[in-house]
Amino acid sequence: MFPVLLTRDLWFPHPSQADEHGLLALGGDLSVDRLLLAYSTGVFPWFSSGEPILWWSPDPRMVLFPGDLHVPRRLRRIMKKQEFHITLDRDFASVIRECAASSNRGHQGTWITDHMIQAYEALHRAGYAHSVEAWHKGKLAGGLYGVCLGAVFFGESMFYHVSDASKVAFVTLMGWLDDHGVRLIDCQVRTGHLARFGAVDIPREDFLRLLVRLRIRRGPVPGRWEMDH
Repeated sequence: MFPVLLTRDLWFPHPSQADEHGLLALGGDLSVDRLLLAYSTGVFPWFSSGEPILWWSPDPRMVLFPGDLHVPRRLRRIMKKQEFHITLDRDFASVIRECAASSNRGHQGTWITDHMIQAYEALHRAGYAHSVEAWHKGKLAGGLYGVCLGAVFFGESMFYHVSDASKVAFVTLMGWLDDHGVRLIDCQVRTGHLARFGAVDIPREDFLRLLVRLRIRRGPVPGRWEMDH
């Protein structure tokens, strides 16, 4: 099965048409409207510099239900020390660039290309892409970013400069999302790191059914997020 070649028309084939690796389509653009359509239908972009835009919908899909979050005992002890100050949407530009630099270390290139950075910065200005920052001694020590539609948060990437910074940011975000009505975290593909926090693989069909129900449910409204005091 060959991936579908997209044109300027705003559409995606059904995710069930993806190949065995999850590759669904190539081409198109990274406009805000196309990215919102992609996430709302269970599709996300992932490609390296020099490649066309590639769109994916893997089966199975790794997800995390906020109520099932597991916080290791060691990390709980670290969080009690309150060594990190956590903020939301304080510095999206720095977070996504640090994620790009982190994914590039030891590799020939990063999938968070300049094209992707510009696209997600536009999505952030539109109120749909969000960052979480962990500050240590006044400096950005770690963080992550993702996209939120309704009651679903789609995680994209994280980084850290200080040990455990991104983990504290992640766990703090999970609590904030749970308090604000988000019921599903899309982790995209399986990693042992996320599995240790309680993420599980579910069939793509189940993920798509959940997405239909939850993307229209009330969650954090589009716009800048703020950490509750």
